[in-house]
Amino acid sequence: MIGRLSGTLVQKQVEAVVIDVGGVGYEVLCPLTVLERLPPEGATCVLSIHTHVREDQISLFGFSTPDERALFRQLIAVTGIGPKLALACLSGLKAEAFARAVVDNDLKKLSGIPGVGKRTAERLVLELKDKLARTTLGGAAVPAPRTVHLDDLQSALCNLGYRAKDVETLVAQLSKESAETSFEGLLREALKRLNG
Repeated sequence: MIGRLSGTLVQKQVEAVVIDVGGVGYEVLCPLTVLERLPPEGATCVLSIHTHVREDQISLFGFSTPDERALFRQLIAVTGIGPKLALACLSGLKAEAFARAVVDNDLKKLSGIPGVGKRTAERLVLELKDKLARTTLGGAAVPAPRTVHLDDLQSALCNLGYRAKDVETLVAQLSKESAETSFEGLLREALKRLNG
C-alpha cells in the first residue's frame, strides 16, 4: 500500500495530478482544496496517499497532510459515502471547515457541497460528529459544539424572566457539565445557582 509520494509534479489536471517518482508517473486524485495549494508543474511535491483497492481498479488519493487523509478515511467509512463523494466533500470545503461544519451540525453548509443532499448531510453529522469533536486538524482542536441543551437552557431561563447577562454567564459556567448532564439536571442546577 502506498502511504506517501514525493516526486516531481509532472501534470495538474482538474481532479488529479501526475507525480513522477523515480521514472514512474503516479496519477493521484486530489480534492480541489489540495490542488490549489500545490506548486507549479516541474516542482517537487509531497502528498500523503490513501490507496483505494477495488476488484477492478487501484486508485490513489492525495492530501497535503496526514490529518486530511485521516478525515478522508473517516468519510469513506460513513454508510453510503464512497471515495468520489468523500473527494467532493473535501473539494467543497477545506478539511478544517468541513470538520467544523459537522461538529457544529451545520446542515446548510454541508448540503451546499455538490452531491451532498440533506439526508447525506444528516448522516455525516450522525456518524462523524463525535469522532471529529475528539480529533485535531492542522494542530488545532476542532472546537466542541455548543450543545442543544445549553441553547434550550438559555432560552428557558430568559423566558422565566432572568436577566440575559446573568443567564449567559451561568450557561457559560455550566457548559463544561453539559455533556454528561440532562437538560432537566442543568435546569435544576441553574435555578439553584440563580436563586442563591
